[in-house]
Amino acid sequence: MPRSARVKSGTGVYHIILRGANRQEFFHDDEDCWSFLGILHKYKLKSKVEIYGWCLMSNHVHLLLKEGDEDLSITMKRIGVSFVLYYNGKYETSGHLFQDRFKSENVEDVRYLFTVIRYIHQNPLKAGMVKRIDDWRWSSCRHYYGANDELRKLLDDEFILGMFSENLTQARERFREFNEMRTADQCLDDQVHVRRLTDEQAREVIRELLDGIDITQVKSLPRSKRNEILRKTKEINRLSQRQTARILGVSRALISRA
Repeated sequence: MPRSARVKSGTGVYHIILRGANRQEFFHDDEDCWSFLGILHKYKLKSKVEIYGWCLMSNHVHLLLKEGDEDLSITMKRIGVSFVLYYNGKYETSGHLFQDRFKSENVEDVRYLFTVIRYIHQNPLKAGMVKRIDDWRWSSCRHYYGANDELRKLLDDEFILGMFSENLTQARERFREFNEMRTADQCLDDQVHVRRLTDEQAREVIRELLDGIDITQVKSLPRSKRNEILRKTKEINRLSQRQTARILGVSRALISRA
């Protein structure tokens, strides 16, 4: 079935998610992040795109931008192809890196514009990767707060800040207060994926839960005792049932039924 054409935004503003194929990671180190942002800046200048916000996560990117002199899909294709060339050259790989088609949604009013920029900035916080949203290096948050580094040239912050106050200092203060409000906002039907415990961390918390019972013994325990333990593992924050099954040597179905 052919894909339907994107409905053009009346304002020209879009929230975009570029995601790795099969949710694979494509930012493995700082160099990868800098390279993507450098490519983004290159096509910002070429396409006259206005960039109101960004956030780079391990396997996806959020962008808030206003379409420039060419169709949005062309600009995004240029950005994607350029990064794939960089990535495949560095890691000596081939094939698809991104999902075939980026996701986008129209941002048609100021209220939703504010919702999206806050949602983008809070992604790392909701994923448990930082304690404060401005601790995350790879978003536009710090630059809205006044950071002045080489990424300053990438951000067009006057548009959003100007709606908080004509006074820049006051605008940054009001934006920060808004930006750090705790919310349950979901944009583009995207679920924030919480960073899971490593297997080493998972084994440690499970050992503490077992309180002297050896990990290898759990699957042989009486059903009631085993299920009691499995129920408790499901309450451990950032521990997946897949990890639990692998570490304890039981099936995921057994954990689900416990």
